[in-house]
Amino acid sequence: MPAQSIWTLLSWGPDGWSDDIASGVLVTIALALATLPIGLVIGFFVAFAKQSQEPSMRLAANIYTTVFRGLPELVTLFLFFFGMPLLLQHLVRLFNPEATIDVNSFIAGMIVLSLIFSSYASEVFLSAFRAIPKGQYEGGYAIGLSKWQTMRLVVLPQLIRIAFPGLENCWLSLLKDTSLVSVVNLAETLRNAGVAARVTKHSFLFYSVAALVFLVLAILSSIATGYIQRSLGRRQAR
Repeated sequence: MPAQSIWTLLSWGPDGWSDDIASGVLVTIALALATLPIGLVIGFFVAFAKQSQEPSMRLAANIYTTVFRGLPELVTLFLFFFGMPLLLQHLVRLFNPEATIDVNSFIAGMIVLSLIFSSYASEVFLSAFRAIPKGQYEGGYAIGLSKWQTMRLVVLPQLIRIAFPGLENCWLSLLKDTSLVSVVNLAETLRNAGVAARVTKHSFLFYSVAALVFLVLAILSSIATGYIQRSLGRRQAR
């Protein structure tokens, strides 16, 4: 391939594909950032349920993590994207026989990735819960704190610090898993790179660009999480 044609293909504008790749990168980042807080909240409460004294809550939490850690991510995405509209359509047609239901690719990807992310994050949170001595809880109760205050002021700061390295790995996995949503036509990084590869017949070039994008995002994430971890360490020292 001539050097000039490479730069033409990677240029901005009607003759190049960089603008399409860049828009896909923004969708990838938006999808990961939208998924992260939902997955963290669900994962925290699933971990909380796993150590509950109520057997039904422990059973439900264990079933949840077993299902979403056991199923391949792609299968989970297909089941939700193609199965949920059928279920919703049957329900809606009980009230409106002419109604049709479509699932937005971004929303579908966000929900599925949140379920998968939370199932792994819950195990990280659970390990962190178990690493905190029971004396920390008892000390909070002894000075007159309620259960909620003890959790918020005593346990949660320690929990975040202990769980953070494991959650960092979950975040990097989430960032890579966003590429799965390309199969349901969401125009993220891999999808747009694949379109460019098919149109131009330069598959190696554009898939290499997609790989480089994910590598750069992982490096930037590692820098950001390293800064956050050092900040947590300084806060603990104070």
